[in-house]
Amino acid sequence: MGISSEVADVILLKVVTSWSGGKESCLACYKAISDGFEVSHLLNFVSKDGRCIGHGIDSKLIRAQSQALGIPIIQRMVTPDTHEREFKNAIRELKQRGIEGAVFGDIQDIPLPLHEGWIDRVCGELEVKPVKPLWGRDPKQILSEFINEGFEALIVKVKADLLGKEWLGRKIDEVFIKDLEKLQGKSDINLCGELGEYHTFVYDGPLFRKHLKILDFERKLTEGCWFLDIKSYDIVEKRTNA
Repeated sequence: MGISSEVADVILLKVVTSWSGGKESCLACYKAISDGFEVSHLLNFVSKDGRCIGHGIDSKLIRAQSQALGIPIIQRMVTPDTHEREFKNAIRELKQRGIEGAVFGDIQDIPLPLHEGWIDRVCGELEVKPVKPLWGRDPKQILSEFINEGFEALIVKVKADLLGKEWLGRKIDEVFIKDLEKLQGKSDINLCGELGEYHTFVYDGPLFRKHLKILDFERKLTEGCWFLDIKSYDIVEKRTNA
């Protein structure tokens, strides 16, 4: 289990957030900061083609997200065989800068080979504290909190056999939750997309110092998934009420 908020209130820990660019990693980072942790960096992994692992987002867009947030990011190129090694190397380097823990947006152990218990095992070996603010929580509650806190995200990837390309570009809102719930009776879909049913990209919210404005994108069908390839974007000042 991750460290409790009660402990965080007593001891200010410097941590790094495991970052995908999506809703769970963003909400987990936000909750960790709210609980008193100091997030010094984001840690993101990309494949050889320069795309974010899992989500497929261009690594440049993830860096732009970091800039809009105002939190430095560390990106490492990995393969399935080198992911754990590179994660450990990055954490060891960050420990030399004073980090004592790592924040994760995981909700539950995913029943895949080599994944179950991965966070606790690796953090134990690295002697850093695993911080899991969303662990064990109800997916609908997580989505509702994400929306109610004022975060904004859109769908950038869906499994083609579960969700059609019309889902791409949709905003995460209450209507989205209701539409996804309607499909649960027909398909085994996790509301948060824990098994890769869909992926998101966060472009604004209370953590963001600036707003990421999406200007142009293209829809693609790749390896059984519909993907929203964001072609251009801008980082703009957030509107303030006069």
